[in-house]
Amino acid sequence: MSSLSIGSADEMSPPYTLVDITDDYARIYDQTADMPEEERIARTQAGLHEAFPGFYDTARMNSIGVSNDRYRAWIARSLENFADIRGDYRHTAREFADMLAPAHASFVEAFPDLEPIGDIYILHSLGEMDGGTRYIDERIMLVFGADRMTTSPITDWTAFFHHELFHVYHFQQSFMGCPEMWCFLWIEGLATYVAATLNPGANDTELLLDWPEPIREDVDANLAEAACAVAERFNSQASEDHGALFSNNRLNERLPPRFGYYVGKLVAREAAHEMPLADLAKLTLDEARPIVERALGRLAQCGDEGA
Repeated sequence: MSSLSIGSADEMSPPYTLVDITDDYARIYDQTADMPEEERIARTQAGLHEAFPGFYDTARMNSIGVSNDRYRAWIARSLENFADIRGDYRHTAREFADMLAPAHASFVEAFPDLEPIGDIYILHSLGEMDGGTRYIDERIMLVFGADRMTTSPITDWTAFFHHELFHVYHFQQSFMGCPEMWCFLWIEGLATYVAATLNPGANDTELLLDWPEPIREDVDANLAEAACAVAERFNSQASEDHGALFSNNRLNERLPPRFGYYVGKLVAREAAHEMPLADLAKLTLDEARPIVERALGRLAQCGDEGA
């Protein structure tokens, strides 16, 4: 494990501290190379848990719906594929600090009251993520997966970093979210809108709007249906609704997986007509809800089926 504090020596608190544990995975991979598969999976899981207990934790996996057997399958697949990506994976890890630093600096230009972030991890995510926030040890942490970044078609990561940095900033402004669908719409939509606003040349790949398939075109072609589908689920806490709007499930053949991200971006764009982006970022739950409702209502008239 290596740790690098970012910031000048005379600062009381650095903007963030980069914690690189990518080499831990490579070391464990080499040490377990001659073991039978099941023993190798178990030793890999134990070694990674020691390196970062809060992240490589079966309890965390279980909390997001990943069974122990499925988690072991993730580990097995990562071991099988690592030789093919190892060189690029190492390159991603070594270049990560130089990619993140200018993105952080340009984000602070737009949001100068961003507070120190604390630890930011770069690691092998076992295929879980290219990056995002995770709630670990009672803290919101930024975690980036060098394995997924290595295999991504993204070449300019600035918009992606801005999206994730905005999540941290939004949490710092006390918008910690809620279990209802409208909160996810606002959190992810506003982060996507911020990334697009700060990076007007960013394409949908860089804005994460084409995974697992392109989102924009199908939603634009069926905008009223998409907006009303979100409005119908405005207060929902159902996992199947979350899966259809913000994960890889499909609501129907016309609306792509994760279409809630793009509808959320359109909602944020509408909300920006009411107040500046900096003010939108500081809204509380009670303040944000009616603005989200109005913005969603302007996207489509849904009759009595809306929020």
